[in-house]
Amino acid sequence: MPRSQRNDNFIDKTFTVVADILLNILPTSKREKEAFSYYRDGMSAQAEGEYAEALQNYYEAMRLETDPYDRSYILYNIGLIHTSNGEHGKALDYYNQALERNPSMPQALNNIAVIYHYRGEQAIENDQTEISTLLFDKAAEFWKEAIRIAPTNYIEAQNWLKVTGRTK
Repeated sequence: MPRSQRNDNFIDKTFTVVADILLNILPTSKREKEAFSYYRDGMSAQAEGEYAEALQNYYEAMRLETDPYDRSYILYNIGLIHTSNGEHGKALDYYNQALERNPSMPQALNNIAVIYHYRGEQAIENDQTEISTLLFDKAAEFWKEAIRIAPTNYIEAQNWLKVTGRTK
């Protein structure tokens, strides 16, 4: 039974019903509908912390999905799972793949910046001041681009850029 038919909470059920209606009325191919079903099931599994199941669904959606824009969101969600699992190198790879297909994805830019910032903090803890500066500068580059695309978002990042003198 597909995950979408096992959802217990109201929001998931509502999303599933609306998604099913859209899939039935929109002129899409069987392959596109199947890709979306896997994507939807992946999102549901991910929301419940079932990351292995979510990844299986996302990989299947990637196999079927041909639209670069839609693929970017699948790749982004795979990156989120790897971030949650502490696999930052893999996460960066997937976020960058998402950006290759959709350069106007501020959430991927933000998450890349967060990882570089985290690595900068780790470098400070290990007395690697020069490396931390490079990592913080890299984080700043990605945050500036995310803020350029979504100027009302990422307020904490905007404040960090100002406080650290990295706004220019």
